Amino acid sequence: MSVKLGTNPIAWSNDDLESLGGETPLETCLREASAAGFVGIEMGNKFPRDAATLEPLLENHALSLVSGWYSSHLLTRDVAAEIEALGPHLALLKAMGCDQLIFAETSNAIHGRQEIPLSQSPAIEAAEMEAFAKRVTAVADHVRAEGLQLAYHHHAGTVVETGAEIEAFMAATGESVGLLLDTGHAILSGADPVALARRYGSRITHVHCKDLRAEVLDQVRAQNMSFLDAVIAGIFTVPGDGCIDFPAVLEALHKSGYQGWLVVEAEQDPEKANPGIYAAMGHSNLARFAAEAGL
Repeated sequence: MSVKLGTNPIAWSNDDLESLGGETPLETCLREASAAGFVGIEMGNKFPRDAATLEPLLENHALSLVSGWYSSHLLTRDVAAEIEALGPHLALLKAMGCDQLIFAETSNAIHGRQEIPLSQSPAIEAAEMEAFAKRVTAVADHVRAEGLQLAYHHHAGTVVETGAEIEAFMAATGESVGLLLDTGHAILSGADPVALARRYGSRITHVHCKDLRAEVLDQVRAQNMSFLDAVIAGIFTVPGDGCIDFPAVLEALHKSGYQGWLVVEAEQDPEKANPGIYAAMGHSNLARFAAEAGL
């Protein structure tokens, strides 16, 4: 059993707050990610969106494209419209040889709105969750028919955030819907990533590995911060530099037979946390944790 280690460019250039790392060239990100030891990287806002350009760019740095985030609007449009909107993104991932499609509902999300605190995260009623989950399942069936796996990203500031929301969503979706386990978002939203890994191991198809600074979490809650202000304050860091029990998370994944990507996705202010240095630290720590867990 083995896994592959990838990273996300959000540590170099933030997708939700583009002023963070806005001046950092994509070339710097790719060079430092490869130097840190990663063999794959996810999409970012500075990546070219055509395979003919993107493939040789990544090959020059010995990197594969892991996957890429897609913002869905299934609370406000039907399945056919979503599938049509998804088409170009799905085609690019398919052309690049990806096997996962990262999917999250953002029609009423607040994680990209710096003026709104996380305490005002959106929520939906049980009946609406059931209907939403059926629509996600239909999209996931389409993605599977195209040869990829939909990995649903539970995320702070969205309608699938807390442990209870993850439970309701997973219970209502079909088996074609995979779960993207994000360790940092789990803790930030009051869930236990170890418990999630144990409970949903058979449906976890992708993993984002971010650590969390407990003292900043206390500050975020005490000051009623927004998600982006929490990021600027340093809520997230790379595996092994915070409070999350990664050996326990990875042991649970090992027991479930997980063989996919482990992606270091630890957005920070690059002016405060040098991305190249933290990338190397994250790779070293995660590689050690994974090996010790039997992955």
